[in-house]
Amino acid sequence: ISFTEALQHFQSAELSASRGKLRAPGRRGILAALLRCLRGPPRLRPQLRGEQELALAMAQCALDDSERVHMRILQTIYRQLTRSRLGCPRYGAHWEELGFQGRTGSSPLPGEIPRIHSNLPWNLLVYPSSLSQSLFLNAGILVVFQNFPFCIMSVNITRIVIQALQEERLSRECNRRQQVIGVLNDLYAAAFLRLSRLWEQQHGTVADAGFFLKELELSTKKKPRQLLKSLEAYLSR
Repeated sequence: ISFTEALQHFQSAELSASRGKLRAPGRRGILAALLRCLRGPPRLRPQLRGEQELALAMAQCALDDSERVHMRILQTIYRQLTRSRLGCPRYGAHWEELGFQGRTGSSPLPGEIPRIHSNLPWNLLVYPSSLSQSLFLNAGILVVFQNFPFCIMSVNITRIVIQALQEERLSRECNRRQQVIGVLNDLYAAAFLRLSRLWEQQHGTVADAGFFLKELELSTKKKPRQLLKSLEAYLSR
């Protein structure tokens, strides 16, 4: 399935249950509002709020075995990450190649890595856009074959990027580019690029995952533009 077709599915799907899980932004006091004006990030432009809500709703949308599009996305991700021309069963040991334990492909590795969801969050952040697809595949194949818990880190990077959006840490970039999902996809890829470099430079192990995640969260929330520039430089080589 293509990125465009997957996105169109979520745009037209009934996501009322997922939208109901979204937290309404809290009311800010006068002092907080003043400090925000002086030093905080800008607010997301009103015309982008709908796309923001869609992205957050997709982040709440769990994998549904009965939904054909979900299964097509699952197959596409598996084929791209393993470079296999063949599909794969929904259950089986082959999911361990992507960093899961157990037959179902839904049990995370123990240790320092916090468990976020029992299944992958089936939003488009785990599905590479055309811009960042080459990075996603290159970085992904690198870590998969080093016994790296790829999917668990993917879930955590997705969580970090979604939190950055919720906290309006990405509003400046979204406003500049006049889009939300494109920014999220690229920031996800940029964070994975940063992770792959940390992993290689520091000879990372699974025990280092918690430290790497903290560093990624700080970079994603505090310096998203810097991460995105690193991605642009990587893709332009």
